Amino acid sequence: MWSSSTQTTKSALARCHGMPAAVVTGSSRGIGKAIALRFADDGYDVAVNYRSSADAADAVVDEIRDRGQAAVAVGADVSNADAAARLVDAAADAFGGVDHVVNNAGVDQHVVTEDLEPSDFDRIMDVNVNSAFAVTKAALPFLHASTADPSVTNVSSILAHTGAAIECHYAASKGALLSLTRSHARDFAPGIRVNAVAPGHVETDMTGDRSPAEKREELAAIPVDRYGRPDEIADAVAYLRDATFVTGETLNVNGGELMC
Repeated sequence: MWSSSTQTTKSALARCHGMPAAVVTGSSRGIGKAIALRFADDGYDVAVNYRSSADAADAVVDEIRDRGQAAVAVGADVSNADAAARLVDAAADAFGGVDHVVNNAGVDQHVVTEDLEPSDFDRIMDVNVNSAFAVTKAALPFLHASTADPSVTNVSSILAHTGAAIECHYAASKGALLSLTRSHARDFAPGIRVNAVAPGHVETDMTGDRSPAEKREELAAIPVDRYGRPDEIADAVAYLRDATFVTGETLNVNGGELMC
């Protein structure tokens, strides 16, 4: 890690150049990619994080650069605290600071509790919850040094509210993210805002393996009668990033499914 004086100097350099910077975990595809591109459209330099999809991450970097913003692809398994710190350091080194963090990295698994191994439960918690804690903690020195209304957004899920019969560990991890969001919002106030987005069913790789019958069942529970799009979740993240009087909140984006 840099010394605090170096962090502040680099952060000030980036700010005077008018280039706020964001770290978006799990951003080589799906919702994370849409968030990274939305930040670029809004004038942010972006660190694109991936675990194994280097080519996909490089393609996202190219799209960001085509939008006129700087970008770096950083391979890191953010469930590991040391790797999470390397991601944040790489972003700060590239951009002179970090102003916003989006904790989007996550994995899913469909299995009933009777067949669920403790190691499966631990893996889901490591990727979906521990990564958000590790990346946020690593970013704190840079967020505190930021003058661009720094914030953290955690990507949760509708299942944090409803639970799930065949993925209790996933639902539990997303519920834990909401508690982490509220706790960090209190902990970091007034300088850093922390919020969460809880998407419903969205057209991503995670929903791509649904059978026609599963899709019909899911769509029957969504009043707008369609899955969401990744860019619609990115819109919600961008709102929370810019909503300067909002912290500790969860924005539910689910086509009305939660009210049914």
